[in-house]
Amino acid sequence: MGRSPDRPYARPRVRPWTVGRWEMWQLRGPVIAVVLLVCATATLLVGVEIGPLRPTAHEILTTCALVVLGLVHTEIVSRVERMRRRVSDTSYYDFSSVWTFAAALLLPPPLAATVVVAVYLHLWVRVWRPAKSPLYRNIYTTAAVVLAAQAAHAVVSTSGGAPRWSAGAGGLAVLALAVVVYALVNNILVITVIALQDMPAAGRGRVRHLLGEVDDIALEMATLSLGALTAVSVTLNPWLVLLVLVPLVVLHRADMARQLEQRAAMDGKTGLLNAAAWHDKAERALHRAQRQGAAAGVLILDLDHFKSVNDTYGHLAGDAVLAAVAATLRAEVREGDVVGRFGGEEFVVLLRDLDLTSAGHRQMATIAERIRARIAELAVAVHTPDGPLTIDGVSISVGGVFDLGRTCTLQQVLGAADAALYSAKRDGRNLVRFGPPGAPVPAFPGRSPA
Repeated sequence: MGRSPDRPYARPRVRPWTVGRWEMWQLRGPVIAVVLLVCATATLLVGVEIGPLRPTAHEILTTCALVVLGLVHTEIVSRVERMRRRVSDTSYYDFSSVWTFAAALLLPPPLAATVVVAVYLHLWVRVWRPAKSPLYRNIYTTAAVVLAAQAAHAVVSTSGGAPRWSAGAGGLAVLALAVVVYALVNNILVITVIALQDMPAAGRGRVRHLLGEVDDIALEMATLSLGALTAVSVTLNPWLVLLVLVPLVVLHRADMARQLEQRAAMDGKTGLLNAAAWHDKAERALHRAQRQGAAAGVLILDLDHFKSVNDTYGHLAGDAVLAAVAATLRAEVREGDVVGRFGGEEFVVLLRDLDLTSAGHRQMATIAERIRARIAELAVAVHTPDGPLTIDGVSISVGGVFDLGRTCTLQQVLGAADAALYSAKRDGRNLVRFGPPGAPVPAFPGRSPA
């Protein structure tokens, strides 16, 4: 599956052919170096292989057929693809690898590169350019896919070519290995660029986020599997390839629905789970911990005197502070913990898989105190009608509960954490306070997403 580091956002209009004004030259030096190296390597490999190339009529016909099918596919789904691109909050996956992976299996590398270039150029014109995607990102993505196709072709060529990989259990193993190699090369090249650009500002959590969820990985494997089936169909009966278009269009729409569902669960200002989505996910996590005999903890966090930020600097500045706090929460909790915004200036975290002993309580206290300290250090740059300024001195009060017992409901857990939060407020704010473990309290008042 072609993977692109692009995401649409407002930018000045730059004509594609004005290379000297490309935004690429504003990127960090290592990013520019990797982009140029990957593009040069792909060009060099294809150029070296063109000289001894003596394509057969069947290979030329197959190349033309895959290009046409790729163009028709893009035309059919271009509207859905533009929508998918707008709502995607991670790096964007397209489905064109059905054709590019099939080309890698069936064709010599220069002809496979021809399919890749034709499909991605058309994809840029019909989908990426209308979404304000700069041309250099399309070029880099194309080069990455060319190298991925080269790697996949090397796998099948060392196995003896099409007669070997299109039959028997051994053929299945070769196809599976080619799928893995294609996906690894493509993803490594794209994620490397994103990591080099984003790592200094966003840390490891951002890079982990770019790897995608399990559903994203499954979607990529499904698309590459369709590409393998396309290649096998061409060797058996080329007309069978037309049957691939139907499940491919359905796959586009199914992924669009999945992304819209994910977007509906997110808080628009912070990118965290909204109250209803957090409640559902946290309730499942708490029940799972209770079944497994593990401990869990809940933190409720409330920004101190946040109204004064909105009153002094405006609501846009307040939104920037909320986004900075949300980024801090994501960076300081562990992978698998459930983080959400309950509305206003209030956040909530469910910490999973804590140790049942006092070590688990200390771990939770360490996370809570680290969050409090990091937020106290925040300096948020914002733009106001009076010019740019930096908002600092932000603080947060934290209430938490650890190991409330295996019979407590999530509402009771939240109620105990809420009581601890108000204790932190009463004691002077910018503090962490914990409620007594195992102490059931009345259901959490006023904050249920219902």
